[in-house]
Amino acid sequence: MAAEYRFSFGPWNIHEGADPFGPTVRPSIEFGKKLKRYKELGFDGVQFHDDDAVPDMENLSPEQIVKQAAEVKSMLDGEGLVAEFVAPRLWEDPRGIDGGFTANDSACRAWAVERFKRCCDIGNALGTPLRVLWLAREGTYIRESKNAITAYQYLFDAINDALEYDPKAEIAIEPKPNEPMDHAYVPTIGHALALAQKAVDPARVGGLIETAHALLAGLDPSDEMAFALSMGKLWSVHLNDQNGLKFDQDKTFGAANLRGAYNQVRVLELGGYPESGRFVGLDVKAMRSQKADVAHKHLSNSRTVFLRLVEKVRTFPKDVEQQCIADRDYEALEMAVLEHLMGG
Repeated sequence: MAAEYRFSFGPWNIHEGADPFGPTVRPSIEFGKKLKRYKELGFDGVQFHDDDAVPDMENLSPEQIVKQAAEVKSMLDGEGLVAEFVAPRLWEDPRGIDGGFTANDSACRAWAVERFKRCCDIGNALGTPLRVLWLAREGTYIRESKNAITAYQYLFDAINDALEYDPKAEIAIEPKPNEPMDHAYVPTIGHALALAQKAVDPARVGGLIETAHALLAGLDPSDEMAFALSMGKLWSVHLNDQNGLKFDQDKTFGAANLRGAYNQVRVLELGGYPESGRFVGLDVKAMRSQKADVAHKHLSNSRTVFLRLVEKVRTFPKDVEQQCIADRDYEALEMAVLEHLMGG
């Protein structure tokens, strides 16, 4: 079963435990040592921000950026790993304070587009065509600060610029309704795939759905996945969990809502997701209280929960499901699901 699904995570998912209310509580682990953890934990793919691969990229020429990225590709090869995607990290640069692609300042918008192009260069050097756009600060704290109609046009233009710059690129838009901005543009997968249809090459623009992001929008992640799957546009998932409408918690997959996790796995199974060759990304973070020597269990635990739920989905009695649907007895179907999850 593990061979049917391919799993990925980003190096940021092994972290020092700092949060807005306190400093780091665990020592830093260098990138090379993190890579050695992947296979040990059952993962084959590495998610990248552009500056995960090339930390000092803002001070390098395009040629130097590609050279450094190629060195990282050699490290991946040495560990038997592949890059899943590369994403431009615009939100941590001062020029992205008002958004990158949708900034009111034209110089900031130009910088964001050029950074996206460098991200494409890095992706090609790492051997992956997939670029992920999490539009972190592409939004507003107050709506009157931007013309949203114009802002969406800026987003269209940035996506088209990247597609035209890099004919290999596939762009997966990762929607989120808020945080760090109060109101974000492109809050749902419906918004993301509408953008895709306006691209110069719609076939190369799809979506990435994160569990917590859908929950923060008040939506069911499995339905968001189903919508994207129905359009052939689910190009990655970031599975985690969320305990209510709070900050983006990135809890272990299934930890807060096991049935919700079951339904996410179920829809991936119904959609034939493993046959697509796309990765199951586990974007989960260790609790701040976790000791350093066990601050990786959230990753292996999430993968284990996913695979156990795959088994639950595949062994659910189809005859019971079909009979309950035929009888329109959904209470019986619900109880059958609950009993199956509880081992009854």
